[in-house]
Amino acid sequence: MMDCRKASQLISQSLDQKLSMRVRFTLQFHLLLCKYCSRFSQQLNVLNVAIRNIGRLVENDKNITLPKDTKESIIKAFESEKR
Repeated sequence: MMDCRKASQLISQSLDQKLSMRVRFTLQFHLLLCKYCSRFSQQLNVLNVAIRNIGRLVENDKNITLPKDTKESIIKAFESEKR
């Protein structure tokens, strides 16, 4: 059985790379049994989506009066962080 520390590491890792089928299955089994890790996974996914959307908001926000090259560098920084 997987412990919560390993599960949280794998949850984070799964945002950056695809886990093997065996590891995904073991993690999903743990998430079914552990409400704390399941909640952590949901919260991390919400944060991940929010971060991805920030770049689009900055790009389209006409109220932000930064120079265009500054806005572009911020957007690139966010995009590189989500990978």
